[in-house]
Amino acid sequence: MFSISSNDRFYLYSESTDMRKSFDGLSGLVQNNIDANITSGDVFIFLNKRRTMMKLLKWERGGFVLFVKRLERGTFRPPEIKDLTSMHLEYTDLVLLIEGVLVKEYKRQKRYVI
Repeated sequence: MFSISSNDRFYLYSESTDMRKSFDGLSGLVQNNIDANITSGDVFIFLNKRRTMMKLLKWERGGFVLFVKRLERGTFRPPEIKDLTSMHLEYTDLVLLIEGVLVKEYKRQKRYVI
């Protein structure tokens, strides 16, 4: 079953991406520009230049899965990226980004992690 959950790790690609790219093009961006293993099961997030379209690429058993969202109105407002090529996001950050919730400042409470 195709799924994205809070157990996954998320990486936001810093540069705008040509949304004509599909599985091979996006996986090439990860292999050449992000220090991560494309087949690790991590989720890689790409935005177009106008920030109206998002693609999420994930390896699942047997092959890649590509999730796509195009906004009919508004733009995605990603957090500022401190690294040159990618930024690690938490699941909650991804949900806020997709839902269009802009949080200027927040403090994450400590939680037990296995």
